[in-house]
Amino acid sequence: MAYDGKLLARARGELENIRRNNRDEMQRRYAEVTARVPEICRIDERLRAHMAQLVRLTIGKGPDLKERLAEIRDENLDLQMRRAELLTEAGFQSDYLDEIVACPLCRDTGMFEGRVCSCLDKLYNRELTKELGTLMRRGDERFENFDLSLYPQTVDPRTGAPQRDTMRMVFDACRRYAEGFSESSPNLLFQGGTGLGKTFLSACIARVVSARGFSVCYDTASAALEYYERAKFSRDLPEGEAAALRIRRMESCGLMILDDLGTEMTTPMAQSALYTLVNSRLVNGRKTIISTNLTNDELSKRYTPQIASRILGEFKTLPFVGEDIRRLRHGG
Repeated sequence: MAYDGKLLARARGELENIRRNNRDEMQRRYAEVTARVPEICRIDERLRAHMAQLVRLTIGKGPDLKERLAEIRDENLDLQMRRAELLTEAGFQSDYLDEIVACPLCRDTGMFEGRVCSCLDKLYNRELTKELGTLMRRGDERFENFDLSLYPQTVDPRTGAPQRDTMRMVFDACRRYAEGFSESSPNLLFQGGTGLGKTFLSACIARVVSARGFSVCYDTASAALEYYERAKFSRDLPEGEAAALRIRRMESCGLMILDDLGTEMTTPMAQSALYTLVNSRLVNGRKTIISTNLTNDELSKRYTPQIASRILGEFKTLPFVGEDIRRLRHGG
């Protein structure tokens, strides 16, 4: 599984916060208990002394090693039993002073059997979800929530097939893409009118792909291209540095989702930025999903031949058909 280094570092930082909070809670509990039962302090001191004795005996390997080890073991058991009795007599659970860990598998180290533990993986995915907050603004963007019944059985003149059948094909293709996403996956072009589910299915793909550990970045075309302008003209300012960081993220992430291509201002700067983003990702084998309301002819007229040829030649097109489902949901 591929991890984004920056987000993994943030997830590790969150895991360290969990460890720190657990240590603080353990210290609080110990102070609480020993204030009421001071004898527990003396028992713990004795147990620590036994540990030091065990080390010395093991290194020394004297003739009575087995006997001394057995004596220490028996005394330790007695001390531990007495400790548990004191806790319960004072109204605490017998394990109240045990080590607190959030994950019993890795004991909050983040690694289990030489791999990233599931607990750290969950924290990583939480960081990914934060990055995708703009895309997942509704919160229900899951494949199981995609309603094919909103698409009619009317034959679409462009595809020659019932609209619902076309959208079922699109839906199935998106789900397979998300579940099997890899470095060999194709780039996708979501093409169709407003309100046909392009952004929703993009979000569904992003949720699954990010949950599988790949880095995902989302922006509208206008916002993404604006970062390039900001990085160029505010280079020495904080906003320029932030824009440059965002650009590096967009160009290097495992999956880039560029939404609403065609709604941005068409300027030489925007054309140059779009070419840089699309071409750099193609050259480096990074995968991109572009959604647009524009037809192939409109794409060719709006953008330079270099941009249009890359989008139309290097992306697999998925046609979105039907009526605006947002209006249908609201009875409009």
